[in-house]
Amino acid sequence: MKLSSKFKEKTVFSFEVFPPKKTSPIEAINGNLGEIASLCPDYISVTYSAGGSGNTSATSEIASLIKEKHGIEPVAHLTCLRYSKDEIKNTLDDLSSHGVENILALRGDENPDFPPKVDFRYASELVTFIKSYGDFDVAGACYPEGHIEAPDVATDILNLRKKVDAGTDFLISQLFFDNSYFYAFRERMKIAGISVPVEAGIMPVTNKNQIERMVTTCGASLPQKFVKAISRYENNPEALRDAGIAYAIDQIVDLLSQ
Repeated sequence: MKLSSKFKEKTVFSFEVFPPKKTSPIEAINGNLGEIASLCPDYISVTYSAGGSGNTSATSEIASLIKEKHGIEPVAHLTCLRYSKDEIKNTLDDLSSHGVENILALRGDENPDFPPKVDFRYASELVTFIKSYGDFDVAGACYPEGHIEAPDVATDILNLRKKVDAGTDFLISQLFFDNSYFYAFRERMKIAGISVPVEAGIMPVTNKNQIERMVTTCGASLPQKFVKAISRYENNPEALRDAGIAYAIDQIVDLLSQ
């Protein structure tokens, strides 16, 4: 099922999972998938890789498991910076053979240990290629506070417009902890003439190292209220987990009210 139609019907709710470490079997994720599926999300996205080499096989297998065993639509992440067109074709064929109809098209992280190839420089080029190659719905990433590499939010929104014009069907935002950034981002979308659906990325923080790592990677701002909660409970893992979930719930309630 193509997911773009879902956004016309309701507020879409999803989860994101990532493949187990290469030393663990794919089946290691089964228990978590069962718990997530019991909450009846509209889809579950499967990450590809962060900062290193991707594992297309694991992503395809997990996406297939989500669809065939749990009856939920998967969205497979796909990066392009370090892959040729032929390699991307092979990946698309593999995903299609597993019944995957929805892909999140990403440039991928730059990493000096994995030099880029020359066929793709930007996610917008991957979107164009996917749309010309197969029958997929394509999601794109967006950044409420601007991409960490963009010089300013105006440049970032213009680049997003290029990605949408290339054929992006819906957008999934980078995580954020202050909803005002998301609302300002929606206004910039309107000004830029971007009208595709956008899903807000919310991440419940359950430990201090997790948030420090994520903020370094994506550049998300941390509101003072959030920082105080993290500092207060950083030595109490259970309390920190509860506080992180409570903060995320407050964000979601506010987003739904808007």
